[in-house]
Amino acid sequence: MKKLLTTVMLPVFVCSLAPGASAQDAKAGEKKVAMCIGCHGIPGYQASFPEVYKVPMIAGQGAKYIATALGEYKRGERKHPTMRAIAASLSDQDVADIAAFYTQQGQTAGEPAPKAAVEAPAQVAELLKKGNCVSCHGPNFSAPIDPAYPKLAGQHSDYLFVALKAYQTKDNTQIGRGNPVMGGMAAPFSHQELRLLAQYIGSLPGELKTVPESRWR
Repeated sequence: MKKLLTTVMLPVFVCSLAPGASAQDAKAGEKKVAMCIGCHGIPGYQASFPEVYKVPMIAGQGAKYIATALGEYKRGERKHPTMRAIAASLSDQDVADIAAFYTQQGQTAGEPAPKAAVEAPAQVAELLKKGNCVSCHGPNFSAPIDPAYPKLAGQHSDYLFVALKAYQTKDNTQIGRGNPVMGGMAAPFSHQELRLLAQYIGSLPGELKTVPESRWR
């Protein structure tokens, strides 16, 4: 389950920041998220394309992963039309600042790390082993081995399911994700198996949140 997705934002891969980009600035990022909060700042908000699902929680997600995901939308490797249009409007500095803002949003200093993952049912444990998921996302799915990979624990299960299916989608100009590693991981699974994986991972304690914000601020 290497480098999954999702949030809505998100969301897997190569950081898109230009070598000359300035350092991340969370305070600057707070002023640049007007296009984000209408979906990601409303608890339980649902997208309707390509099917109905809750948009991903991105507060508390890793900054490098957020930047990587936005870069993939910008390059068209993730084909969601709305997210691609938003990402295309952002400069490298905007991406860095927005990523810095969301990674610290809703986080409290000294907050305990997520607990160890609850043991998976036997069927799910076999699927996790088949996908070699913990090798990238960590045994509790909140500590990926590389900051360019997403935290998954506690993410909306329906979003995780849609994201996993997207890696199986080929030759579609509107939907799908082109990451070859995740594509290879997702390919052998049935949709029912992907749903079981998504339900288990989404049930785990994690750091991801949706922080309510006024869309008119």
